[in-house]
Amino acid sequence: MKALTIAATGMKAQETNVSVISNNIANMRTTGYKSQRANFQDLLYQTLRRQGSTTSDAGTQVPAGVQLGSGVRIVATPRNMTQGDPEATGNDKDLAIRGEGFFQITLPDGRTAYTRDGSFELDSTGTLVTSNGYTVQPAITVPQNASDLSISNTGQVQAKIGTATTATVLGQIELARFVNKNGLEPMGDNLFLETASSGAAQTGNPGDAGYGTLLQSYLESSNVEAVNELSSLISAQRAYEMNSRIISAADEMSQTTSNLGK
Repeated sequence: MKALTIAATGMKAQETNVSVISNNIANMRTTGYKSQRANFQDLLYQTLRRQGSTTSDAGTQVPAGVQLGSGVRIVATPRNMTQGDPEATGNDKDLAIRGEGFFQITLPDGRTAYTRDGSFELDSTGTLVTSNGYTVQPAITVPQNASDLSISNTGQVQAKIGTATTATVLGQIELARFVNKNGLEPMGDNLFLETASSGAAQTGNPGDAGYGTLLQSYLESSNVEAVNELSSLISAQRAYEMNSRIISAADEMSQTTSNLGK
């Protein structure tokens, strides 16, 4: 019976939907995390009677046809790229982006990754790095005898060196932006990779036209809304249960039909 396979696609789609929701909830406290949603699409239709087909020699036509669908599938899990709330940390190396843009990170294999997670630290050489030790680009090195590290909202990094009373400019943080942010490929570790769908990275300084500004000693919180996720979870659970009931009903109908032929 066709209803069995149709309901099965519905159950499979809702399983994936629940996986997306559970990943959002799991990352409610992940710095810079962007929530996802499942987009559904109906499958191919079997046409039993086409709209507009003639029903008589007088040219009368069918106003509405008969099509039987094949079920549903998930076609995309786009991210909600809206900004999360800034959260004060007290760490002078933590940065939050207020507006558009991503930090640029150099991976060990030489590729460039992008992130909204500005929880940075200094490595053994004084270079600004991520929590996993990946270098922030452009590379910025803070001398060991530096004090009063300051990062302006436009990305200029300054510090007082030794006994100096005036600050020295150590470097400039740049941001990258994309035509299609949802085209970025997530790779874990709060990092994204550029793809053909995202378009090439466009770089600029914080505060430039089209780029956000920086907040020192802040981190961007996840933009997951707990209430919305729980509501979506309940809806997904109900949809799964309804598809399960259809399978049970279709199975009973099939058995009844088989018994009639005996």
